[in-house]
Parts: sequence; structure tokens; C-alpha cells
Amino acid sequence: MTTTPTTPWTLLDIDRALRASWSADTCCPSDITRIGWSPDNPAWGHCDITALVVNDLLGGDLMLGEVFHGGEPEGHHWWNRLPSGVELDLTREQFVRGETVTAGRPVERPAGRVRRRWEEYLVLRGRVGERLGPLPPVPGM
Repeated sequence: MTTTPTTPWTLLDIDRALRASWSADTCCPSDITRIGWSPDNPAWGHCDITALVVNDLLGGDLMLGEVFHGGEPEGHHWWNRLPSGVELDLTREQFVRGETVTAGRPVERPAGRVRRRWEEYLVLRGRVGERLGPLPPVPGM
């Protein structure tokens, strides 16, 4: 049986696919400010599901830190720690109002369906797959 060779992804490919896939229908407004998505700040509200998609593709750990603005808690921020130990945050630039993010702690990825933002995750993952080609299965599914 002959298989069609696939082109390996680069980190730039993954980054571009994610950025082209973010939109208002996949954004989670801040829990405190309720600021919605804007094309001027496309990473806004996408850290959680972006970190899950990156974890799907590259493995490693999910990292979670707290977000503060003006010394007041504003929510949480998610990013990835790759199996090599390198931390990768593809949505950090969303913080343009002077927010600070605490040091992260690794959190275990829930097996199967995540409780929060499942539909948005599936939409984002589907769009990324349209740009990159077939993705690995959702972990635990």
C-alpha cells in the first residue's frame, strides 16, 4: 500500500494556522471586564483553547497563571510547556492594557471532553485542521 507523504509542520505553520482561525465566535471575553474580541487584538480570549490545540499537536504540559490588571485579579491565562521544557505562549500579546501574568503552574489536561468551551475548541481545532491537514485525535477520545 502506498501512502501520500505529508509535509512536516513548522512552528510558524502552526502559529499562522491558529492566528488565521481566531475570531469572535471562538473568543472568551474576560471573566471580569467582558471585553469582547476585536481584529485589532485577535489573540484576546483565545489562550485556553489555543493551548489545548497546541497540546494536541505538540504534547507537553498545559500551564496556567493568574492575570492581574491594576493589582486586581482579572482571570487566568493558559500556555504550553513543550516536552523539551520550553514554554510556548502563542497568545501572550493579547495583554495590551498593562495586565500582568503570574508564573505558571502545570495542570493536567482533562481526559476527553473539556468542561468549558468545548464547542469553541472544536471550531478552532477544525479551522486549524483545514489549514494544516489532518490533526492527531483529540486526547482521551
